[in-house]
Amino acid sequence: MRLRSLSLLILVFGVLALAACGAPTTSSTTPTMPTSATSAGAKTVGQMTVAELKTQLDAGTKLFLLDVRTPEEFSQDGHVAAATLIPLNELDVRLKELPTDTPIACICRSGNRSTTACSDLAARGYTVTNVTGGMNAWGAAGFPIARP
Repeated sequence: MRLRSLSLLILVFGVLALAACGAPTTSSTTPTMPTSATSAGAKTVGQMTVAELKTQLDAGTKLFLLDVRTPEEFSQDGHVAAATLIPLNELDVRLKELPTDTPIACICRSGNRSTTACSDLAARGYTVTNVTGGMNAWGAAGFPIARP
């Protein structure tokens, strides 16, 4: 009986720990501040929602929006009008195209490739923020999608 109770207790704590790791956070930060940050080398990688990105773009905040998807995704699936396309697999050889005096927001389809780009750029000293949810979240929010 004790073993069964102990196993049940361990299971409950495990489920609670997993739930806490995936719990959403809320933020009351100003539009120019990321909702959260994670460490990447000497710099941190900020996180912003698509709503925060839209607010910053509408306000004319100085921001370089970097889309790291493929050229096909960028043109066929559409993109944020202010975005500059540099696919993730070309980023290392195209670093000279990135500003060093302007914060960079990285976006992709879902947020995975942009997270990788942010980590790489932060390790090189760039100020970067990842757009969580990427173009999937942008479109789901009903924000405008540019197409050639």
